[in-house]
Amino acid sequence: MQDGHYASNPAWADVQPIPQDDGANPLVPIAYSREYSEAMDYFRAVSRTNEKSQRVLELTAHIIDMNPAHYTIWQYRQSLLDALKVDLEEELNFIDELAEDKAKNYQIWHHRQVVVEKLGDGSREIPFINQIIEEGSKNYHAWSYRQWVIQKFDLWKDELAYVEDNLRIDVRNNSAWNHRYFVVFSHPGHGVNQATIDREIEFAKKMIKIAPNNCSSWNYLLGVIRTTGYPVENLTPFLEDLKNGNIQSPYLLSTEIQVYEAVAKKENRSVDEKALEDISVSAGIAE
Repeated sequence: MQDGHYASNPAWADVQPIPQDDGANPLVPIAYSREYSEAMDYFRAVSRTNEKSQRVLELTAHIIDMNPAHYTIWQYRQSLLDALKVDLEEELNFIDELAEDKAKNYQIWHHRQVVVEKLGDGSREIPFINQIIEEGSKNYHAWSYRQWVIQKFDLWKDELAYVEDNLRIDVRNNSAWNHRYFVVFSHPGHGVNQATIDREIEFAKKMIKIAPNNCSSWNYLLGVIRTTGYPVENLTPFLEDLKNGNIQSPYLLSTEIQVYEAVAKKENRSVDEKALEDISVSAGIAE
């Protein structure tokens, strides 16, 4: 089989391709390449007869390489894995190659999850994901899949150190912050004690000092506070320290306001609009 020329391949001589039917007067027909159109014509023919064979497996690989977002092709390929008893390690090799330049394609990740679940073995996954994240540190699909893998195969052990390394490289990596939150608060059987809360708050503070105008660090800090019930007013010395360092940040201001409102509520007093204005002035935000 070369260059998708199925019509001239003796192995496909018994198949009558089925062209795409766009109707009599298609408004905006898609200009598919000749290679893709031919491959799809042959796929329509074999899928209509529900053929499960090695040649169809190769056909799906060809189409996926041209259009990795074609959900129907992936679904058919999954049925072939079972019918042909395909070596699933080889299927992972196939996905490895695809991911080299198609790592942001959702269908690739979903298919990999299906294959790994069939295998019941996640030993290849963390090194694979590490490589993908190294090439694109904010790849949402890679981080999301990573969460599934560590939960499925109980691979929590080194995750906190891994995500910390990523945040030291790029403190603005919101995907890494989200993963840290997942690791800390979703680990089954590991309750979040006061030492963990204090550690996470101190880590967020340290990252905020590196980039005071990075919303991800502030969001993480406040997320930990909301989740754990940590008194937000305990942040006052930290906020004062930032202001004394002439830090001007809208996130600093909004956190100060949250602290003021929390204290007012605890002391059962109304919010003073003048006090809020003074906070804005002291933060260097108000005009």
